[in-house]
Amino acid sequence: MERLYTQESLGSEEIVDLLGNLDQTSRKRLHTFAHQKRVARYGTGVYLRGLIEFSNICKQNCMYCGIRSANKAVSRYRLKPEEIMDCCREGYNLGYRTFVLQSGEDDWYTTDKLAGLVADIKRHYPDSAVTLSIGERDDETYTRLFEAGADRYLLRHETASSSLYEALHPTMTFENRRDRLRALKAIGYQVGAGFMVGLPGQTNEDLAKDLLYLKELNPDMVGIGPFLPHQATPLKDEPAGTVEATLDMIALARLFVPDALIPATTALGTAHPYGRELALKAGANVVMPNLSPLSVRPKYTLYDNKICTGDESAQCRFCLDQRIEGAGFHVDMGRGDSLNWLSRPPGEQAVR
Repeated sequence: MERLYTQESLGSEEIVDLLGNLDQTSRKRLHTFAHQKRVARYGTGVYLRGLIEFSNICKQNCMYCGIRSANKAVSRYRLKPEEIMDCCREGYNLGYRTFVLQSGEDDWYTTDKLAGLVADIKRHYPDSAVTLSIGERDDETYTRLFEAGADRYLLRHETASSSLYEALHPTMTFENRRDRLRALKAIGYQVGAGFMVGLPGQTNEDLAKDLLYLKELNPDMVGIGPFLPHQATPLKDEPAGTVEATLDMIALARLFVPDALIPATTALGTAHPYGRELALKAGANVVMPNLSPLSVRPKYTLYDNKICTGDESAQCRFCLDQRIEGAGFHVDMGRGDSLNWLSRPPGEQAVR
């Protein structure tokens, strides 16, 4: 762990050995190292992002996901562009300066519609960042959305094990996922990757691959959450990933890619009442409250018992402030660009 702290990397066998030998004492030390690295890079600020889940319609059929195309029981919805703009207006008035637009892979939202939406948001709120999380699209679409003003793109790699990926994603391919991440980086986005912890069949060797892939990709953002089963998926009876193991991987990700932004995910908050606070103490530095309309929040259920489907955009904004400060941090309502991106030569930054 000391070598990881100073060198910011380990070999695969060393990672596996570390994961297999963590006890209460060494785990606490690992989290302390990650916290120290995060404070050294980012201080004690926690960036808040306004999350807008604008469509739960998805053409993909991922085995773990509650909005998979084969789930006929889910109540589908799609926000109109003007409804998304209303969410941004509310969020901006609450102080948010990053909007995260997330959806299933919904082809109704064509490149033209998405580009127009992004351009409208940037025109009305030029000091804000726009993050997209809308799945796999072609190079032309990614380029046009970037040119329209999108700053960041979240596309979790899900798992760095090709066999595990193929087993969980019958409508997608491992190599295409990696190719899309490469394309997003080449275009100039601040790129987010990430994975789930506790997937059925996942091993410590697989988790070592995840960390080494992050080191290779060097993303601007890393989203890590526990696998949580959904009752309407083939994995409904599988055990959930543990909070403990997820926190360990957040801590390790902070040490492997120290300049990345790492969210304390809603999934962790669902798995444990103080899951997000625990993540912040283990190296995370982003929280994403929900700005979606109340009427649709319960319908965007990737896993069972998801928290924050109630009225949290205003009230919980200030509740979160108190919880973050109570955990020993402070809220930063700025854009919160990654240090990785800020350190690039000016010609490689797209500041819009």
